[in-house]
Amino acid sequence: AVARLVAEQEVENLSGLSPNPEKDIFVVRENRTTCLMAEFAAKFIVPYDVWASNYVDLLTEQANIPLARGAEMKGKCGTNESELEISWLDQAYTLKLSFLKEGRNTSRGPEAFWRLSRIQFTYDTSERTYFKDAVSPGKHAAISHGLSALVTPAGKSYECQAQQTISLISTDHQKSVQLLLSEVRIQPFDITADFVFGEEHKCPVDQREQLEETLPLILGLILGLVIVITLCIYHIHHKLTANQVQIPRDRSQYKHMG
Repeated sequence: AVARLVAEQEVENLSGLSPNPEKDIFVVRENRTTCLMAEFAAKFIVPYDVWASNYVDLLTEQANIPLARGAEMKGKCGTNESELEISWLDQAYTLKLSFLKEGRNTSRGPEAFWRLSRIQFTYDTSERTYFKDAVSPGKHAAISHGLSALVTPAGKSYECQAQQTISLISTDHQKSVQLLLSEVRIQPFDITADFVFGEEHKCPVDQREQLEETLPLILGLILGLVIVITLCIYHIHHKLTANQVQIPRDRSQYKHMG
């Protein structure tokens, strides 16, 4: 248990290495070996109630809460379960990501994969940086339900540059909190080299955008190839027909024959 506790304390916030000020980098190490790496930019959109000017009606405002660069973190790694916990602004905000590794049967046989299985975001509406004059200020938790996100083959890292939105349900009157993730690269299991991600598994949105970028180039190459083949066929046909005896079409030219 003591060894396990020490392993959980081997965590590093390397966000300062990112050229993007909105992107954070987190590393969990166990026995001097990287066991979890995560890079992403994150922002929360949190609805909360304020009094209207008549102090009778309630209005809904939105707090836009970015993940702070100087966040504190802790994490733990396991064979089939891993976890990353990030907190900032004196623990007024805490994000906990839980990952699960499991197997499934496919047409190719049994395959292992990992996924993001649970998200919990706790926030304090009495904190004044992002919440202004909240009604009944206090702590709340927004939790995912039945989540299966970032599904990735075992041994690979998940990568997605495009923005993704994940909805969480808050204990504050069941309000919907939105988690916006972008520039994501995560691997919570099976890291074979220290501080090095495994082969990337791109999200469907990135795959589609990559296809949209390369499709015009592919079509241009095909069109160019078709033009070259057509010109070659025409040239060969013209050369063959030029060497053949031309039969006169004007009947008057047959008078000298015979």
